Amino acid sequence: MASTSAQKNIAEPGAPKGPSRLRYAAYGLIAILALIVLVIIWNFNAIKSYSEVGTGYAARVVCSCRYVGGRSLGDCEKDLEPGMEIVGLSDDPNAKRVTATALLLAENQAEFREGFGCVLLSEAERKALEE
Repeated sequence: MASTSAQKNIAEPGAPKGPSRLRYAAYGLIAILALIVLVIIWNFNAIKSYSEVGTGYAARVVCSCRYVGGRSLGDCEKDLEPGMEIVGLSDDPNAKRVTATALLLAENQAEFREGFGCVLLSEAERKALEE
């Protein structure tokens, strides 16, 4: 009986020894994804702040281009800085208002006001528009 138990512990030739490469790749991928999630969580406040500033800038610049300069929305998008492609823009021609959003993190609106040009709407003004 001792010889049969010793034979069970010997691996067959050609059989994989230990974890496969695929398993190591999966562990590596999980580690990288966990690291990315941790970096995003650690920097979330900064990312949200940058989003607020970026959407405010985009709304104000595009509003001025659109309603002071008289250009189309598509043409005004060219005036934005490189890297602002993630900012979405929409236009309300009746209210002369431009809305800029960034990946569900931030939203800002700028409105053309005669004699003042384009101004960013405060949070209270934006809430009043929603009602």
